[in-house]
Amino acid sequence: MSLTLQVRPRGKPIRGLPETTKLDLSDNIAELYRKIASQAKCDANRLRVTKGSDGTYLPSSKDVALEQTSLRDQSTVYVKDLGPQISWQTVFIVEYLGPLLIHPIFYFLRPYIYSNAPSAPSTLQTLSFAMIAAHFLKREFETLFVHRFSNASMPLFNIFKNSGHYWFLSGLLIAYFTYSPSAPTAAASNPLITYPAIALYLIGELGNLNAHLCLRRLRSAGGTERGVPKGLGFNLVTCPNYMFETLAWLAIGMVNRSWSTAVFAVVAVGQMYPWARKKESKLRKEFGDKYKRKRSVMVPGLL
Repeated sequence: MSLTLQVRPRGKPIRGLPETTKLDLSDNIAELYRKIASQAKCDANRLRVTKGSDGTYLPSSKDVALEQTSLRDQSTVYVKDLGPQISWQTVFIVEYLGPLLIHPIFYFLRPYIYSNAPSAPSTLQTLSFAMIAAHFLKREFETLFVHRFSNASMPLFNIFKNSGHYWFLSGLLIAYFTYSPSAPTAAASNPLITYPAIALYLIGELGNLNAHLCLRRLRSAGGTERGVPKGLGFNLVTCPNYMFETLAWLAIGMVNRSWSTAVFAVVAVGQMYPWARKKESKLRKEFGDKYKRKRSVMVPGLL
């Protein structure tokens, strides 16, 4: 059965936007986006479609058919142009690239950046460099080969906002105060702190990777379907990937003993906590009794 939808712009006019579009009730919402974008000769990722009846957002999905919505023949949908978009994968690659470029500069050019800096870095400076570089190399690997994004793109401006967080806080700020000859890392290593920190770091990084692999298995390539996450840590908190991420940065802080690392970690936790709470709310709403509710979303007993 076919239906004709009335199409109206939300906000500023969209050049080429059709007044109507015709689809089958069996078509999915992604096809609605594709057809409107094709008629308007624009990228479907720029568009946001809402129902005219109640303003409900209709996310582009291959898993939801039009017949599962309240859209019927002659229903009205509103289309908003979100502006220039950029892929999530590109944003992740660029933002993690910052620390991977900045830390080697400070580490290898220490004698030229700091006055009175010895030619050879200390043990703790070398270890800090290795831990931070490995962390962001893992992030890049996960971006390319592990993560499956529910949304194809985000606003272009986000690349500057997100990159500022990583390039400045975890890149420039941590690097400057880690490789300085007056930094705590310039002192001798204390095995009673360093070795437990290395162990905690490995637990954090491997646990984080495992959580991301568990989440990957919930969604097919290119799909938007959801499932109840299961695996190591998911019985304790909503987002064990955030829990293990926090452990890894705690370990890095134990090694470089820098306030700059604490600042980055606090800001990161401040960002992850509301995301984790939102994820818990979504899981409760979507899966009901099939989902075991969590009291803590990212740190057992604390957050």
